Order: sequence, then C-alpha cells, then structure tokens
Amino acid sequence: PLIIARRLIAHASEDIGMADSNALLIAISALTAIKEIGFPEANLNLCHAIIYLCEAEKSNSVYLAMEKAKSDAVNFPEPVPAHLKNNDNLESENPKGYKYPHNFGGYVKQQYLPSKLVGKVYYVPSNNGREKGLVRKKTRNI
Repeated sequence: PLIIARRLIAHASEDIGMADSNALLIAISALTAIKEIGFPEANLNLCHAIIYLCEAEKSNSVYLAMEKAKSDAVNFPEPVPAHLKNNDNLESENPKGYKYPHNFGGYVKQQYLPSKLVGKVYYVPSNNGREKGLVRKKTRNI
C-alpha cells in the first residue's frame, strides 16, 4: 500500500500537474492516512485517492517546463544576477537593484533570467482543467 501511495504522489505531479493541483494534496493525504491510521481503515483513503487521480484532468506541462529549465541550466550556465542573490534586507530597495515583489502588489517587472534567456517561456499551460484559465496569462516568463 505505501508503494501505491508513493506512486500516486508521483502521478499527481507528473501526469496531472497544474490541471488539478488538488490531486497532489489528495495523494499526500492518502499516504498520511496510511501512515497514521493504518489498515484496514486506510483502504477507503487509498481508494478515494486512486479514483480522484484517475478522474482528474491531466497535464504534463509542469514536467515539460522543468525539463526545459534543466536543459537551459546545463547548456547556458551563468552566474545568478546580483539583484537576485541573498540580500540582508528584502523589505526595501537595495543597492543591487532587487525589488521585493510584495512591496509592489505581488509582482515586479524585473529581469530574473540570464540575458541569453530573456523572453524564453518554460511553463506553457495546457488547455486542460485549471490550466485553461492560465493560458491567457502568458505575460510572465516562468
């Protein structure tokens, strides 16, 4: 049963992803139930998770984004820009040019990618489940 629960967690991120983010929560909850409650009581929790994940909308866009980013990290190694390195005071503007997004309504237009990769889009939402609403928000390079 533990191996099934672990596979459900992997499946929730690899094959369902952002199309239904609740799938990951349910899979983790099933694993927790198995560990905390045990069997036979946890059978229902495991079945609940299995059925939920089988019925969930599917998308591998998170996996594809991760693979693109990993490839670029290997093929275009560059140092972390100075304004993104650890700073002592993230609450205000600092001399290195970092802008704390929470001081600007949660999002700040600033360069996060190395210059060679500016404009590259890693995460491309699918047309499935929750991602349908994200398709229109392709303005940020994530």
